[in-house]
Amino acid sequence: MDAYDTEQFQKDLNLLDLQLTNEQIGQFIRYYEMLAEWNGFMNLTGITDYEEVLKKHFIDSLSLVRIFDVSGKCNVIDVGTGAGFPGLALKIAFPWMEMTLLDSLNKRIRFLNAVIDELQLKGVYTLHGRAEDYARSEKYRERFDLCVSRAVAHLATLSEYCLPFVRVGGHFVSYKSDKVHEELEDSKKAIFLLGGSIDRHEEFVLPDSDIFRSLICIVKKNPTSDQFPRKAGTPTKDPLK
Repeated sequence: MDAYDTEQFQKDLNLLDLQLTNEQIGQFIRYYEMLAEWNGFMNLTGITDYEEVLKKHFIDSLSLVRIFDVSGKCNVIDVGTGAGFPGLALKIAFPWMEMTLLDSLNKRIRFLNAVIDELQLKGVYTLHGRAEDYARSEKYRERFDLCVSRAVAHLATLSEYCLPFVRVGGHFVSYKSDKVHEELEDSKKAIFLLGGSIDRHEEFVLPDSDIFRSLICIVKKNPTSDQFPRKAGTPTKDPLK
């Protein structure tokens, strides 16, 4: 860790009112090293610069604290986790979270398992497959306190993938990189059909940057109908309106 300048990372954490131990900072650095190493032979991320990874992946993931109380124990699923954002970053910062990482590409799951083993993380699990399939399994359907996703898709589509995992009274938080007022309006009916309601929406820039972000928090008010999610691929091709 001494080989890396963590001053800006610490400053960004402070602006989020987060204080991590030296061990946790070291875990983030090792995570970065493995991301850069594995990215050399598989496409995990287009962002590999050290400072950019810390800001655009790690701090961005931890920005959840702006809209959701992370202080209590929580059973979380990250749908479309990719290289582990936001789920694995959240697990490092908030080790009391029980974290499930779901992705459709096995190469990403292999990477995540390697990081989990290297960092000796406990209470974190990986799933290889499609959200549409796992959301119909009794083991996972409406079992989670919180679902998070940084996946790039329309909010109506993401809600159909994610809300079936959330228990009634739980939440789904969608990470967005654009202003989403029109998308929010377009998605309200779909969210209602899936048993949810928009709880909070926050727009901000990442600390010490001009990088715009939106977080949308949806509360699950009613069970999701058994007709959702629809068969694989349909939520993307034909979003609920």
